[in-house]
Amino acid sequence: MPLRIAIGSDHAGFRYKEAIKTLLQADGHTVHDFGTDSDAPCDYPDFIRPVAQAVARGEFERGIVLGGSGNGEAMVANRIRGIRCALCWSEQVAIWSRTHNDANMLSLGQRTITEAEALAIVRIWLKTEFEGGRHVRRIEKIDEEA
Repeated sequence: MPLRIAIGSDHAGFRYKEAIKTLLQADGHTVHDFGTDSDAPCDYPDFIRPVAQAVARGEFERGIVLGGSGNGEAMVANRIRGIRCALCWSEQVAIWSRTHNDANMLSLGQRTITEAEALAIVRIWLKTEFEGGRHVRRIEKIDEEA
């Protein structure tokens, strides 16, 4: 089923972002790119926060963000209420992020995995469904205000 997907990166994730956009569009998804538009140095929050905000507002079903490690990108996204952004470095971690955590955003590090691994992670993450059951109460606890 085609999804509406928001995507964004900083300069250190730009190359993989472009490859992932091509993959997503070829698979029939609607993709909105929040930038950046080159590998020129920039500040990742400027591009990641708008992705997370758009997903949180329900404008997109999923979001994908990229950087050098993916850590800062996940941190920025997870500051937005309603976002569960998972930093994934393998297909298995991507599966768990969906089945157990109902992750609505994926963060990837261009400096930590190969492009082929990134594309495989995106594909498995998009097709994996949330398991529900015992995980629902845990998701509700994540979404509680501190």
